[in-house]
Amino acid sequence: MKIIALQKNLKQGVFVTSYLTGKSANLPILNNIMIQVIKGEIKLLATDLELGVTNTIRGKIDKEGSFTVDAKILSNYINLLPNQKVELEVKDGNLVIESDNYKTKIKGESAEEYPLIPEVAKEYVYEVEIEDFKKAVASIVFAVSNDENRLALSGVLFNIEEGKLFLVGTDSYRLGEKSLTITKTKGDEERSLIVPTKTLQELLRIISGDYGDDRSDKTIKIYLNENQIAFSFDSVEIVSRLIDEQYPDYRQIIPTNFKTTVSAPREELLRAVKAAAIFSKTGINDVVLDFLKDRQEIVVSATSGASGESIINLGAKITGSDNSITINYKYLLDGLNHIDNDQVSVQIVDANSPCLFKGSEDYVYVVMPIKR
Repeated sequence: MKIIALQKNLKQGVFVTSYLTGKSANLPILNNIMIQVIKGEIKLLATDLELGVTNTIRGKIDKEGSFTVDAKILSNYINLLPNQKVELEVKDGNLVIESDNYKTKIKGESAEEYPLIPEVAKEYVYEVEIEDFKKAVASIVFAVSNDENRLALSGVLFNIEEGKLFLVGTDSYRLGEKSLTITKTKGDEERSLIVPTKTLQELLRIISGDYGDDRSDKTIKIYLNENQIAFSFDSVEIVSRLIDEQYPDYRQIIPTNFKTTVSAPREELLRAVKAAAIFSKTGINDVVLDFLKDRQEIVVSATSGASGESIINLGAKITGSDNSITINYKYLLDGLNHIDNDQVSVQIVDANSPCLFKGSEDYVYVVMPIKR
């Protein structure tokens, strides 16, 4: 194997792939990145057996082949090189790297022992705007359960129906649902599957990062088969297993009939909750929201025997009847931070029922109350 590539392109490939490595003691080769030069393409690959990432970079190919080297060493060294042409060649079990006045040898291992990253057939594809997808994932993953005993809730539900992709996450205490318009589709009109949270967190890291000149796609393609999913954009492809579980019927817990509806400035409500949270009870994180129709006010309060109390009166538009709910401020702040709107709608049944928060129609956030 022998290639020549710009340092910034190599840096891009290492950035995209290296995060998955360095976590395996049982199979040391998984700590390596594989450089694969085949069929006229230069690819950097990494896998942890559940998730695989591939980044295709530009460069000149003198000789095809494959080799694996320690990801941390390669990353540290490539990042220090000047932004010039870099030559990589496999010689005598080493990866020889030369650039300007830099020259090094990194010991590596044969690619024959490296686990294959499965290919997902391109038969079923769903395409969505990449920036919308990034915001949608960010607004859902924080609500997912980290309880390994509840496998279905440890991932994000992808529900495809009526030209929409619904992303859902819950830990039973709060739930987020975000819908996206599918801009292009080829396959079944209705699908339901669960994607591991780790896969989506890795996807967010890559989409949000700076990975060189090859960032041009405005959409992300989602490919599905029976037990795997692939995400493809620009020069990156991520392949992941799916969670083979049945997701609960989450729509049953989203209330539809309310006694009180409130519209309030999101930033002001966010600030008021943060101020009250300082005086919430440790371990309970309780903040009380009182909705007073006649005064057209939300009273945000918290009381702690140890630290004192806080009361904030916030102007709002309130219809229906007076109401009150006690809520975990951490859950509330998570939702408010991901509502992309100047105004937030709050809909309440009573003190013992789920409370619903909305900005636009495509994002719903539900929080269970703390029962008094």
